[in-house]
Amino acid sequence: MEFADLIKTPKLDGVFLHTTTANATVEGTLCITGHHLLLSARQENTQELWLLHKNIDCVEKKPSIGQNIVMGGIITLKCKDLRIIALEIKYAKDFFNVSASLEALSAIQNAELDYPFFYRPMYSILEDGYTMFRPELEFAQLISGLSMGGASSPNVANITICTPSTSAMASSIPHPLQNGFALEAAAALMGSSGSGSCMAACEWRVSYVNKDFGVCATYGATLIVPKAISDEQLTLSAAFRDGGRFPVLSYRHENGVGLIAFPVIKLCLYNSSSHLLQATLMRSAQPLSIQGIKRCRADEAILNLVLGRSKKGFIVDTWGKGKSNTETDLHYSQWKKVNRAIGNVSSPAAILDSFAKLIEACNDTGCTTDKWLSRLESSGWLSLVLNSLNASCVVAQCLDQEGSPVLVHGAKGLDSTLIVTSLVQIILNPDCRTVRGLQALIEREWIQAGHPFASRHRYSCYTPHQTRNKNSGATFVLFLDCIYQLYTQFPCSFEFSTQLLILLFEHSYFSQYGTFLCDSERERQELQVHTRTTSLWSYLNRPDVLQTLLNPLYEPNAAVIWPSVAPISLELWSELYLRWVIDQRNLTTTMAQIQELVTTEKELRIQALKLRKQALELSQEVMTLINEDDDD
Repeated sequence: MEFADLIKTPKLDGVFLHTTTANATVEGTLCITGHHLLLSARQENTQELWLLHKNIDCVEKKPSIGQNIVMGGIITLKCKDLRIIALEIKYAKDFFNVSASLEALSAIQNAELDYPFFYRPMYSILEDGYTMFRPELEFAQLISGLSMGGASSPNVANITICTPSTSAMASSIPHPLQNGFALEAAAALMGSSGSGSCMAACEWRVSYVNKDFGVCATYGATLIVPKAISDEQLTLSAAFRDGGRFPVLSYRHENGVGLIAFPVIKLCLYNSSSHLLQATLMRSAQPLSIQGIKRCRADEAILNLVLGRSKKGFIVDTWGKGKSNTETDLHYSQWKKVNRAIGNVSSPAAILDSFAKLIEACNDTGCTTDKWLSRLESSGWLSLVLNSLNASCVVAQCLDQEGSPVLVHGAKGLDSTLIVTSLVQIILNPDCRTVRGLQALIEREWIQAGHPFASRHRYSCYTPHQTRNKNSGATFVLFLDCIYQLYTQFPCSFEFSTQLLILLFEHSYFSQYGTFLCDSERERQELQVHTRTTSLWSYLNRPDVLQTLLNPLYEPNAAVIWPSVAPISLELWSELYLRWVIDQRNLTTTMAQIQELVTTEKELRIQALKLRKQALELSQEVMTLINEDDDD
């Protein structure tokens, strides 16, 4: 298929652009390319439109009829970034041609025709985002550089950075994944100066049981499993779990001192004086409901090994009591079952339904206050946010305060499970509250963990309910909203501003970058995404871009942040949901003023230090002169 076959009118003059954010109407020339819709008045200081077809969620047509003849009409484009744009076209033929072209181009489902495969950046790539968080390189950094510090979070000790070492030590070390036992190599390298708790770290190994994605289609090829568990046992456990998603290590917590997070492996090396209990967070899918199969000894063995010295563990179900299967008390006697559903939802599509009701209420600027508040409540969106935070706090308390291992699952383990395991790490681990730490978290807990971005984000809130397929969802949006709630309660504990969250929201739906393409690592390998497209992380980590995403109020905070989960503590994310409804220029101005004040304060602090130094020097000179006079 050629794009030209779908573009019936590539260029059209005299098109009027109406938007909800601008009172003025712009007349200009409309151009349609294979990936973009452009409208320009070709005049300075006038609004222009650059719109990816992938951003279009819904196309609505309203023909203008005179004397029973179509005289043109208005095409309304409802976008995935929540904008609503109207194009007024004078003539009937052009009206139907443009609307048909936009409907066809926005509905293309062949991933290889998406813009990331055609986009070529006009800047040099300083860092390859696709290799920043690969398990292999992080293991190499662990083994070759024992003294590690996170590049974006100097306040957090022992966090790996994602660049291979070129030291002399590294040249004598075998490949970190040799025989699948990188952790043993790390322990041997540490020798007598290593930690006492390294023995606990070496209870895990790298497994390639899923290297051909035959065991689990949604997991990555490189997984971390208990050392004592064989690949055969992993295969048996996968057959017991929905979609083959057997328990994998997501995070390892030592009461705020250190962590091990997987599948993108971040390991901490503890000193010999550390004897704190290590609590493990794992995630999986629910057990399958198969008649005649009520237990899996291999699956039980995995969880029993994770228990270690703990007397009990917790299995947290995030999907809802009665909606998902859970482990039997008889065969998992040391594991307490806890139900913490994120809401009364029966599928990921129900989360999108709630999101659609929220945006519909936000766009209705003519309703009364009482009606608006009623619609906000009936959408159920803030309840989903509240329940997600509540479930995450429960899991975080089990890890941090009780030191107990936790297994989180819900249905297929692709949605609510990932929300909870990700939020737990943001609450407990200060590195996840930095720019690079958040990128690593999303990479390992969402992208590499197999969240189906392509299926979930094929449709958004403006597509009619009956048109969306059952795989549509807004789970990632819900996760970002939860981060926003944490940000509002701890505004000085996050290195990034909310602008980064908004950018992640947009790029997860439509982008020139390939980071959020496809549903799984298997699909990305088949399409060679890592070699044929550019990573979003490569763009965001450019110094000039990164500077615009930083929080001017950030003060490194190594402590656990415990959010309030009272309903009164929640805020509507107006920067995102109302940004095309309410003018956001005042907010932009305020943030610029805050940045200016912070910069001025830093300059004054530096100046004060210089003056103190000068005053000390002058004081010393005076004392010297006084002493000389006394001697005379």
